[in-house]
Amino acid sequence: MSHASMSVGDIARRSGVAVSTLHYYEAQGLITAERSTGNQRRYRREALRRIAFIRTAQALGISLGEIGEALQQLPGQRTPTRADWTRLSSHWRASLDRRIADLQALRDRLDGCIGCGCLSLRACQLYNPEDSLAKQGAGPQRLGGQTTGKR
Repeated sequence: MSHASMSVGDIARRSGVAVSTLHYYEAQGLITAERSTGNQRRYRREALRRIAFIRTAQALGISLGEIGEALQQLPGQRTPTRADWTRLSSHWRASLDRRIADLQALRDRLDGCIGCGCLSLRACQLYNPEDSLAKQGAGPQRLGGQTTGKR
């Protein structure tokens, strides 16, 4: 075991991530740990950069599944570089742009609309006669421009 390895508590403190979250990341294959002779998890310092990558992507609204797919493109669990971030994050740009547009549209009609899972059909600007949107599925069907009838 290298002297540069860190305990799960050390990694948790340095990364600002709970120990349980680190265990979850490990179970999902996002980070790896070696085991000491006493069967304790030991992480290489490079895990801190992977955790920072994960947390940054999550802050952007990227799912752990998508993050995992991106990290799988890196050989041998290596630490993401700036070039890796640029390449991998470029795939997320279109999705983020759509989400931003959806959030802006929702914000702009926030005072009068809850996406037509409607609380007040009388006052609703997106009136949904006879609950016709129910045919398209459960939940707020106009949220994020999911229907062709968006304003």
